[in-house]
Amino acid sequence: MPTNNIGHTIHAMELGPMENFIYLLVDENSKTAAVVDPAWDVDTIVQNAKQLDITITDVLLTHSHHDHINGVEELLNHYDAQVHLLKSEADFWGKDLAKPNIHHGGDQIRLGQTEIEIMHTPGHTPGSACYRVGNDLITGDTLFVFGCGRCDLHGGNPEQMYKTLKHFKTDLPKDIVIHPGHNYAVQKSSTLKEEIEGNPFMHFTDVDRFVLYRMKIHDQIRNSPYSSQSESALMKQLDRAEH
Repeated sequence: MPTNNIGHTIHAMELGPMENFIYLLVDENSKTAAVVDPAWDVDTIVQNAKQLDITITDVLLTHSHHDHINGVEELLNHYDAQVHLLKSEADFWGKDLAKPNIHHGGDQIRLGQTEIEIMHTPGHTPGSACYRVGNDLITGDTLFVFGCGRCDLHGGNPEQMYKTLKHFKTDLPKDIVIHPGHNYAVQKSSTLKEEIEGNPFMHFTDVDRFVLYRMKIHDQIRNSPYSSQSESALMKQLDRAEH
């Protein structure tokens, strides 16, 4: 089911072997749309756009890992769309894009009458971005429902991820809706309030312990689909794992 908000609609498509969420962000006034992280099955993306009677004018990239960008070039064969990403991710990626729009954290993109804020959220990659549209936040691999992106891949940095998630926790409204980059949990989206209460990566107040958990412990003791985990349950798990 699409997520509706004043002026815009978000349509989620789960595509590919890695349970990727690809989003169509639609400005309802102009019937223009941005695709977030086009990958795997461009024909389905194009068909959904046709069914919705919308024109894709923009491509928003959360980061440059292959499973999030492998449909960009094919999509640009169908639409004269502008590609958007953060400068730090473009530098990290190193690809010579045909139609890049390079941004910095805090920049705004206008899609019809819809304002999109680009947030710089490093940790999974140096230039990972989240896209905030009103009370919706498309998070890529920065924040999953009851999880977060890996930091052991090229460009990952767990200390930066800790700071990014701390910023979410302290500076964003608790009712903002999280739209993740993968379908790894028992539900497809959540609110920040649910994440603060049930995402183990949100329970840490010590960066060193967060790094230990993200890099060494999490993947040994927890499997998808992720579900809510209280702080007390996490700490019991950590105590057992560390001893």
